[in-house]
Amino acid sequence: MKKSTALMAAIALTLTACSSGSEGEDAPSGAESTQAGGSDETGEAGGTVTIITHDSFNLDEDLIAEFEQSSGYTVETIAPGDGGVVTNQLILNKDNPQADAVYGIDNYLAKATLDGGVIDSFTPDNLPAGAEELDGKLIPIDKGDVCINVDHEWFAEKNMAEPETFEDLAKPEYAELLVVTNASTSSPGLAFLAATVAKFGEDHWQDFWTDLMDGGTRVAEGWSDAYYTDFSGSEGAGPYPLVLSYSSSPSAEVGDDGTARTGSLADTCTRQIEYAGVIAGAKNPAGAQAFIEFLLSDDVQASLPESMYMYPINDAIELPEAWAKHASLSDDPLMLDYEVLGDKRTEWLEEWSELTGR
Repeated sequence: MKKSTALMAAIALTLTACSSGSEGEDAPSGAESTQAGGSDETGEAGGTVTIITHDSFNLDEDLIAEFEQSSGYTVETIAPGDGGVVTNQLILNKDNPQADAVYGIDNYLAKATLDGGVIDSFTPDNLPAGAEELDGKLIPIDKGDVCINVDHEWFAEKNMAEPETFEDLAKPEYAELLVVTNASTSSPGLAFLAATVAKFGEDHWQDFWTDLMDGGTRVAEGWSDAYYTDFSGSEGAGPYPLVLSYSSSPSAEVGDDGTARTGSLADTCTRQIEYAGVIAGAKNPAGAQAFIEFLLSDDVQASLPESMYMYPINDAIELPEAWAKHASLSDDPLMLDYEVLGDKRTEWLEEWSELTGR
């Protein structure tokens, strides 16, 4: 499939993935590399399997070492940037792929990736019950809710009621206390834009954003700046007690007394799902498939909350105690069909940019 101008413009506008992960360094190598194919001279599985991922990839190194030792593959990672950059790289290098598998494409970028024709069909043997592939190609690995977070201590000290709904956020007294992220450069920013469309409809979400901007809402370029610098409820001790983040974020703000300083507003949550896939034309498709099944293994799924700050896609996995208490997923997250979002994303981002001056 040829790369259309509209598709490339959408990808260029939509840069994603935000968490507090690593800088995307390569995982340690356990087994010796033989060749970049799927087997060595003895016919055993082996060689290098290269994974392209966002720069928040932070999987436990011991688990990767165990995979290398048990499988015979050597894992190498490429982390060119956030999820939007990853999608762009996949499509630009379609005829000469850099990697064998991809991890970190979310539901907000899924259609662009699938339309680009860069992912091969694959169904893992260990796909958990209830987990749904997209087009038989993108395999769900983890999930999370993007929501507005609130600094409970700030509002208690000010003796001020906390907001609860989207409508509350648009009121001037709350709009000036809110920092969100750029919908064109961060995944929670795009997710929040999608949530406002789902909440208010295609003809009225613009009014909500106009109220936010008129009320003094700050738009940060990325999640890290918004959460760690501007937000009052984390290490930055910034001036904004309301921030766009994740429902899991309060679990990182638990004090010695076991209570969380922050919480999330369930009414504002939208679901983010991260996928993996075998890259079309991969040099080591067998290794790519093995790595994806490794990502779905119980050990990796159980590690995701603490290593990636995402929920395992396998609902049978027990969550850490802090997550069970302070990081609840919304019972009814705002959702848009990934195909609708893919078709309308460029149009909505252009409108959003005009409304926010970004």
